[in-house]
Amino acid sequence: MSVDFQSWVAAHQTRFEGVLRGLLPSAEIAPQRLHEAMRYAVLDGGKRVRPLLAFAAGELAGAQAARVEIAAAAVELIHAYSLVHDDMPCMDDDVLRRGKPTCHVQYDEATALLVGDALQTLAFQLLAEHRLNDDAAHQLEMVKLLALATGSRGMAGGQAIDLASVGKALSLPELEFMHIHKTGALIRAAVLLGAQCGAASAAQLAKLDHFGKLIGLAFQVVDDVLDCEADTATLGKTAGKDADNDKPTYVSLLGIQGARDMAQRLHREALETLAEFGAAAQRLRELADFIVLRKF
Repeated sequence: MSVDFQSWVAAHQTRFEGVLRGLLPSAEIAPQRLHEAMRYAVLDGGKRVRPLLAFAAGELAGAQAARVEIAAAAVELIHAYSLVHDDMPCMDDDVLRRGKPTCHVQYDEATALLVGDALQTLAFQLLAEHRLNDDAAHQLEMVKLLALATGSRGMAGGQAIDLASVGKALSLPELEFMHIHKTGALIRAAVLLGAQCGAASAAQLAKLDHFGKLIGLAFQVVDDVLDCEADTATLGKTAGKDADNDKPTYVSLLGIQGARDMAQRLHREALETLAEFGAAAQRLRELADFIVLRKF
C-alpha cells in the first residue's frame, strides 16, 4: 500500500472527526444543553478504533467510503453512549474519560442519562436514513446486527454481567463470555458493518466475524493489563479502577504475564484468520497489531 499505516490512521481520524461534527445536532439547536453535551461526549476524544476497523473492513470489501463513514459513525455513537452511561454513579462512578471530566461531572446526571439515550437513537437513525447497501433487505440486516451487538445479548448484557460479578472470582470461560458481549460485540459489529457496506461474501463475513471476536477479546485483555501498568494521564481515565472496585479481570485471573500471553495468542489467531484475504486485509492486520501492542 502506498500510504503507511500511521498516515492512514491520521487521515481517517481527521476526516471522521469532521463526519461526526456534521452528523451530531448543532449546539445551537434546541434543546441546546443536551446537544452541547452530546457533542462534548463524542467529539475530540479517543483513538476511534472501532471506526478504523470499519474503514479497514470496508476497504477490503470494496465499499464506498461515504457509506462506511455512516456505519462507522453509528458504531462510534453507540460506543460513546456506553461510556457516558458506564461512567455514571450508578455504574462505575468515574470522573475522568478521554482526559477530561466525564459527562455527568461536566453537566449533571440527568443530562448524561439523556445524552446516552439520544446518542443511541441517533445511531439507528443514521443506519435507517442513509443508503449503506444497494439491497434494502441487506441493509435491514445491518440494522439488526447493530441492535443485537448493543442490547441484552451484546454490550448491555455484558455490562449487566460485569456489574453482577463485582467481588466474585470468575473462571476464564465466564470472563470471556462477559467480554465477548461487553466489549467484543461492538468491535465485531464495527468490522462486519464496514464489510457489509461493500461486497463481502457470506464466507468472507464469517472470517471477518471471527477476526472481530478474537481482536475484541484481545482488546479487553490489553485494557486489563494497561489498567494495572499505565498511569491515569496515559490512559485518559482513572487507572487501577477495576482493582479498586474488586472487579474480575484477566490480570486478576491469570496474572500480568498470563494476560500478556493470552493477548499474544489471540493476536496470532486473529492474524491467521485473515490469511486468505492477502494484501486486501493489510489494514486490518495493522490494526490488530496496534490494538495488542499499544504501550504493552
